[in-house]
Amino acid sequence: MNLGEQLLSLLASYGLPILAAVLFTGCVGVPLPSALILIAAGSFIAGGQMSITTVLIVGSTAAIAGDLTGYAMGRWAGHAVMRRMTPKLREQMDRAERWVRRWGAWSIFLTRWLITPLGPAVNLISGASEVPWLQFVVWDVFGEILWVALYVSIGRAIEAEVQTISSVAYDIVWVLVCLAIAGLLAWRLVIIRRRAVWDTIVLDAD
Repeated sequence: MNLGEQLLSLLASYGLPILAAVLFTGCVGVPLPSALILIAAGSFIAGGQMSITTVLIVGSTAAIAGDLTGYAMGRWAGHAVMRRMTPKLREQMDRAERWVRRWGAWSIFLTRWLITPLGPAVNLISGASEVPWLQFVVWDVFGEILWVALYVSIGRAIEAEVQTISSVAYDIVWVLVCLAIAGLLAWRLVIIRRRAVWDTIVLDAD
């Protein structure tokens, strides 16, 4: 029984406390199959074991609380703690910092529900970079509510297949990540190409 299956079993037995614990811990930065748990909760809603209103409220609240904890850690610990990280974690944090500086509030919103693996790092960087607290909260709330509602809806739609997808839940997330990154790279290449063409026109005019 893998971790995903174990958590599904705990969710079936204990319900909302497990949902809240997994989402909170995952948003703080512990690698847990949060998306799978949300999908499973959606399947339980479809089967009548859970209430959709309660799941949405508890799930969104737990995820937001985890994000705010990460933000607070970054705000108060700052770069001093980040410098003590392993090279691999430091590289991830540097990538997240570049993302935050480039995309601003959109980096917060998109890493809540689309590019979720970067979410915990963006939380820390947002705090360390002193992104305004209100700005972080607003975009975080919108993004997390969308994330919870999206994956719960998927679970309701594919109730009978939840056990089957436990082994591929991470693959689904990473496919979305790869598609998003590919789109950003393509957009960036278009911008670079346009600048090169413009520079050529300017040089020819001179």
